[in-house]
Amino acid sequence: MFFRRPKVEAPDFNERLESAVRAGFSVERVAGGSARIATDEYAALVSDARTGVRIETLGRVIGGEIALLEDGGFQKFWSIGGRRCAPALASQLEALHAFEEELKAVLGVENWYNTSLGTTNDLHRYDRLAGREPRRP
Repeated sequence: MFFRRPKVEAPDFNERLESAVRAGFSVERVAGGSARIATDEYAALVSDARTGVRIETLGRVIGGEIALLEDGGFQKFWSIGGRRCAPALASQLEALHAFEEELKAVLGVENWYNTSLGTTNDLHRYDRLAGREPRRP
């Protein structure tokens, strides 16, 4: 006698967005099939992927736009369109990390080891490297 496990059906993109609404997030459809999922101060731009949901952009909402986290080498900044807007405070980084954890849990996105350790940066820009040629022996 053969025992078969019941086939597990993964929810589609729309069902995942509905679960985000039930969890208290605000969901807004964006052109191109993406969606903007937000809370009071933080937002993410997500899109449909073959294996589930892909988080395209994640950050703090400043002036209606999603500001990305930039590492300046000595401090983290919020950046919109490649220009620094404001320094990132420790409380904001903790809130961003909590938002990301909750969002991934609601959408069913796997949490990888490096992202579960803390907040990751979208941009890396170090002042000491800007405009310098590497020394050649």
